[in-house]
Amino acid sequence: MAGRTAREERVNSTRELLLSAAERLFAEHGVFAVSNRQISEAAGQGNNAAVGYHFGTKTDLVRAIVRKHTRCIDRLREQRVADTGNSTDVRDWASCLVRPITDYLAEHGNPTWFARFGAQLMTDPALREIMLDESLTSPSLVQAIDGLNRCLPQLPVEVFLERSDMSRQLMVHMLAERERALAERTPTPRPSWRHAADGLIDAIAGLWLAPVTPDPSKEENRHEDHRRRGQVLRRR
Repeated sequence: MAGRTAREERVNSTRELLLSAAERLFAEHGVFAVSNRQISEAAGQGNNAAVGYHFGTKTDLVRAIVRKHTRCIDRLREQRVADTGNSTDVRDWASCLVRPITDYLAEHGNPTWFARFGAQLMTDPALREIMLDESLTSPSLVQAIDGLNRCLPQLPVEVFLERSDMSRQLMVHMLAERERALAERTPTPRPSWRHAADGLIDAIAGLWLAPVTPDPSKEENRHEDHRRRGQVLRRR
C-alpha cells in the first residue's frame, strides 16, 4: 500500500510538472509550435514519451490544462452567481463572467499563463471547441449568461450575436494582454486584477447597453412592405 501511494504521488507530481510546462510553452509559442519533446524537457523529464504516457494525444493534454483551471474558476463563479440572485443589473451579471477569472489569476500571483493559453486556444479554430466545450458544460456559466440575457434590451438578432462575439473577444484578449504585461513587468493601465475587472465590466456593460444604429435597408424594406400592403387593401 505504501509503495503504491508513493508511486501515485510521483505520477501526480510528474503530471503537474508536464501540465505546467505545457501551459507555459503553449501560452508563449502556440500549441502546434511546441513538441512533446520540448514539454518533457521543460518539465525536467528524461523520457520524451512522458506526455503521451501520461495524457495521450496533444488534444488530451490541452483538455487537461483547461479542466485544471476551469474547475477552480467554476467554484468561484458558483458563489458569485448565488450572491447575484435575481438581479436585473447588467453589471452584476457581467461581473459573474469576469471576476471569477480575475480573482483566480490574482490568487496565483505572477507570472500566470492561463489567460494567454486561453487566447491561443480561442484564436485557433481547431482548438477553440475544447475551451468552449469545457466552459459551456459549467452550470454556473450557463446561469451567468442566462442572467445577463434576461437584463438586456431587445436587440436585433445580428446585433445580439455580434455583441456576444465582441464581449468574448474583449474578455479573452484584455485578460491575456494584462497577463503578458505583468509577466514582462511592463506598465499596465490598472494597478491590480480587481481594478482591471472593474474596467472590463464597465466596458462589457457599456457594449451591451450601447444604442443600435438603425439599418437603412431594413427601414426601406419596411416602408416598401407598408406600401405594398396598402396597394393590396386598395385593390380590395
